[in-house]
Amino acid sequence: MLRLVVLGMMGRCPFGGQTWLYLNWLRALSTLGHEVWYIEDDCPWPFHPLQNSPSDDCSYAVAHVASCLERIGLPDRWAFRLGDRPDACWGLSLARLHELYRTCDALLNVCGATLLRDEQRAARVRVYLETDPVTAELRLARGDRRMRRMFSDHNRFVTYGENYGSDRCSVPLHGIDWKKTRQPIDLELWPMTFDPQATHFTTIGNYRQQGSDVEYKGEVYRWSKHHEWEKFLDLPRRVEQSFQVALKVDEQQDRRRLRAHGWQLRCPVGMSLDTFGAYPNYFRRSRAEFSVAKDQNVRLWSGWFSERDVCYLATGKPVVAQDTGFSDILPTGEGLFAVSTVDEAAAAVEAINRDYERQCRAAREIAREYFAADRLGPQLLEAIGLS
Repeated sequence: MLRLVVLGMMGRCPFGGQTWLYLNWLRALSTLGHEVWYIEDDCPWPFHPLQNSPSDDCSYAVAHVASCLERIGLPDRWAFRLGDRPDACWGLSLARLHELYRTCDALLNVCGATLLRDEQRAARVRVYLETDPVTAELRLARGDRRMRRMFSDHNRFVTYGENYGSDRCSVPLHGIDWKKTRQPIDLELWPMTFDPQATHFTTIGNYRQQGSDVEYKGEVYRWSKHHEWEKFLDLPRRVEQSFQVALKVDEQQDRRRLRAHGWQLRCPVGMSLDTFGAYPNYFRRSRAEFSVAKDQNVRLWSGWFSERDVCYLATGKPVVAQDTGFSDILPTGEGLFAVSTVDEAAAAVEAINRDYERQCRAAREIAREYFAADRLGPQLLEAIGLS
């Protein structure tokens, strides 16, 4: 039995997508019989939804982590700490937390969410598990000191960029021996739900975000997904299919433009805070998903595939997703469609609706074959040399 520490940020960012990313990894490892801990131990203040801002009041974050770990059968396997305050530690004593770092077989820094300190560097195996590829590598290529420190603090590297190292992928790899993985999903917690009367193609996420564009070799690689949404604005006009997107759209001009092109909008915030209720229910009530990716992943052909898309597949909802190169890795054409143009997206929507039940069952089968937690947990441990 291994002692594994998963570092994360689901208390700091207590929304459905971030939370389920970690819960699925915790289940993928704990159901193998290992001693698995979820630890949140960093300096940034957590977001407090009731205050609608980051706050040093950690009560919401602590309650969120505790309740989520209890729901997945790990009620006493967590700790939450504000790293710059010795008295702000919940779930474990500070001494016990430091002992856990020293004695664990591996520390998994999922998302690279934590900038490691000395006590965390005491772990023998320190894994940088990159769930959102490309940005860190581009920043490192530009000499970013924080990213240089982040990479130097780890001795194993795993990425969702499954095309890394291929001839078609242009992400700079800096000589790192990247191992590949993808988002696991617990199929018991995400059962198939077939409803032939389901109405909308949906998705959940952010529309416009600032601050993470990166210039590399004279080109700017975009972080905000609104650049990619604009390529598919006409999709509702091309098909007899309704689209309801739960997007956080802050600009009134953006909302007007999306609605004018036929996109129905829903605010995702309240739903995303209901981890085991409204959030997964939105997937189950959907007919299928349509989504885009970041320009960084699309142009550099990283092979990244969204954990949100995996949730749709697991619930038996077909997925139409902008191709990042995942079509080089995963089966497409039934249950999952990789598209690069609005015409391809329209054709995929029509294919799904022509034989809906078959497409739904194909979606679930892809989740079972390529993303099941009981498969990916052992594969990750083998990749980092622990099996």
